[in-house]
Amino acid sequence: MPPLSSSVSRVDRRLFLSSLLGAAAAAGLSGCAGASSAADTRSKGAASAPLSAKVPSGTKLKIASYQGQQELQLKLAGLSELPFAVSSWVNIGAGPDVINAFRAKSLDVANNAGIPPIQAHYQGFDAKIVAINITRKPNCLFATKPGSDIQDVHDFRGRKLAFSQGQAQGVVLLRALKKAGIKYDDVDLVPLTSNQFLTALQAGQVDIAPLANQQAPAYLKQYGSKGAHTITTDVVDLLNLLWAPTSVLADSAKAAAVAAYIPRWAKGQVWAYEHPDAWNEEFYVKTQNLTLEQAQSITELANKPLFPPSWAEAVKWEQETADLLAEGGFVKAFKVGSLFDRRFEGIAAKAVPAEYRS
Repeated sequence: MPPLSSSVSRVDRRLFLSSLLGAAAAAGLSGCAGASSAADTRSKGAASAPLSAKVPSGTKLKIASYQGQQELQLKLAGLSELPFAVSSWVNIGAGPDVINAFRAKSLDVANNAGIPPIQAHYQGFDAKIVAINITRKPNCLFATKPGSDIQDVHDFRGRKLAFSQGQAQGVVLLRALKKAGIKYDDVDLVPLTSNQFLTALQAGQVDIAPLANQQAPAYLKQYGSKGAHTITTDVVDLLNLLWAPTSVLADSAKAAAVAAYIPRWAKGQVWAYEHPDAWNEEFYVKTQNLTLEQAQSITELANKPLFPPSWAEAVKWEQETADLLAEGGFVKAFKVGSLFDRRFEGIAAKAVPAEYRS
């Protein structure tokens, strides 16, 4: 891994985005999000058609299942019987990777946080949010490099911070800095994707990286004795969502399949929340090689799934996130309402008991 010396505060925002996401993303930027071809326009029109109540025979979807989570949840919850074929469960999770897979047509629907759809829009790629799960507790915490003297977010000034503009961890960092009154120019935002964070921390190439809750136990087990530690905040990333390319949703058969998948996606998360012992053993211990104690420390922090019948709060939050990115020069300002396919609003909420509706 090459030295990570560039700082977002010292480089042009567009150059930063290009270096992070590669030539394909840069090509998307050249047209900007507002431009669309006649084919795009037709897709948008088709995507507004009413959803079919029945999935046509022979319909297939390629669904993201990072580390096998979604597929395993459906299996354990007894929800594997689907009215469509899954041509592949794709082991992919990071927002930039998902966007590239969407572009390559190797993925039809994915599970991400709120920031990847904003990033896709900025790149000029048209995709829509089709389901929402509200998260009320932090899913991330900040980890220090070994031997660090950083004790809280106010100590981030003048430090190198791992930053992924297209992922949940990125917006959590920006929100934490804003809450602490720290300007972007007061820190070095080092452009990385989340799968590089641990390596950068271990090598001391960054001072701080935001880690998902489930990553922290293994990191601290290895480096806690060397002075690495974590810093918790109350900053949350509100949205855990399903989204899909507009071209997929413009296909009436695939749109019906997505609508049929959403209730199972929601019920699978409810099952995992209600059966922590089984989920700890079957997922974290058997597939992630964590100890039972480490698994329990993760599930104790788990959010109760909440699937809102109305997306009003989600739209408001997504707009605040887009505005925060625009303030930093990472994207252009826009109205996020275009990111939500309202045909799917309420489908997840109807599939779960009342206690799991926000």
